[in-house]
Amino acid sequence: MKKVALITGANRGIGLETARQLGKKEMTVLVAARTIEKAETAVKELKDEGIDAHAVKLDVTNGEDIDSLVKHIEEQYGKLDVLVNNAGIIHGESFAENTTLNVGLDEMKTTFDTNFFAVVNLTQRLIPLMKKSEAGRIVNLSSVLASLAMHNDEQSPVYQSKSFAYNASKTALNQFTVHLAATLKNTNIKVNSAHPGWVKTELGGEAAPMSIKAGARTSVNLATLDDDGPTGGYFHLSKELPW
Repeated sequence: MKKVALITGANRGIGLETARQLGKKEMTVLVAARTIEKAETAVKELKDEGIDAHAVKLDVTNGEDIDSLVKHIEEQYGKLDVLVNNAGIIHGESFAENTTLNVGLDEMKTTFDTNFFAVVNLTQRLIPLMKKSEAGRIVNLSSVLASLAMHNDEQSPVYQSKSFAYNASKTALNQFTVHLAATLKNTNIKVNSAHPGWVKTELGGEAAPMSIKAGARTSVNLATLDDDGPTGGYFHLSKELPW
């Protein structure tokens, strides 16, 4: 039976390219987007390339959407092999400034709702289906901006990029990766955090040096790890990043 992969926020950018690359590895890919129309548009593009892709509606902050999706996967596939928690936002902040003293509580809550709480909730709900996989793989899309070690080093290239709500939400996500990997260490499921790189997306901007195709490679690598691959790690391509 083919492997089944769910990619959140997969109607564009890194999410769509991740779905494409996993689909080319003969996986069935579930393309999740906030509206079914956006998901279906992306799926048509993938199907035209010969990929076994299917549209699913998923606003990751919407409990009813999650309920419907879990039921759909269980009824249609009976398992889930790969979960790529790709959906994420930056809200009311700029990567180019230190927002620690001026970011509002509402901005913090909105950012954490999508980047952290929704990921925890969705993943918890899908773990029973992933335990039915022969080799479950969870990839949490983090960022190099989550690294406390790099933010504490004045020589680090990320030292000036202290968008507090965004960075803190991704640091919290890394903690979830570590804790979840420990919880699942005696199962067939591996969990890792991915830094895709600075990529030419709506989030990354046109100044970014990496293509979207290159930006998806870390997620794809971690989604297709062999049985002896790492778990509980934080990676960009094949390089482990400092926490």
